[in-house]
Amino acid sequence: MITTTTLLIIATSVVSVAAFERGSIMPESLQRPEWTSQFRFNAYLVWHKHQYYRMLTHGLVHADYWHLVFNMLTLYFFGDFVDACFQSVFDTGAGRAMYLTLYVTALAASSSVDLMRHKDNPGYNAIGASGAVSAVLFAAIFFNPTMKISLMFIPIPTPGWLFGILYLAYCFYMDKRGLDNIGHSAHFMGAVYGFLFPLLITKMI
Repeated sequence: MITTTTLLIIATSVVSVAAFERGSIMPESLQRPEWTSQFRFNAYLVWHKHQYYRMLTHGLVHADYWHLVFNMLTLYFFGDFVDACFQSVFDTGAGRAMYLTLYVTALAASSSVDLMRHKDNPGYNAIGASGAVSAVLFAAIFFNPTMKISLMFIPIPTPGWLFGILYLAYCFYMDKRGLDNIGHSAHFMGAVYGFLFPLLITKMI
């Protein structure tokens, strides 16, 4: 049976590749570069024009193949584990629904700080599922804090709890510096949300 993670990866990959403004491998008739501007997160349009859908649809479009592949690989490695954990807490159907709820709501939650920070800046845009993927990663750390995690470019296995601390510290530091175009605050907020979501849900049972 196809998993929820696989469906998320397929949907995100198809839309992202179709929406690439350059370098898309899609047949020309299937290319939709306008989707990037239509789906991306723009705090000004969300706040002033009430285009709330952008809080979610930005996760369907990516800047390039590296951006897409990195996010989808991370989701692939941790998504099914988190899905299985939710299914062990609830029944199968409810567990899958809870996992999907985590992913979708994390898209909005991860953009919350940038929404308030840039609501009067029409030139600020953001794309990518990084916030939701960070949420899945930190949900995995919640369920198994001693799991070993290593980065693609730094293949040193690190306990999940330590990786989480270092990740949050890095995101916070880089967000304060503001020297690049990476949405570090979205990564930070997605990670925090991903850890709190299963904590609160399991407390409610």
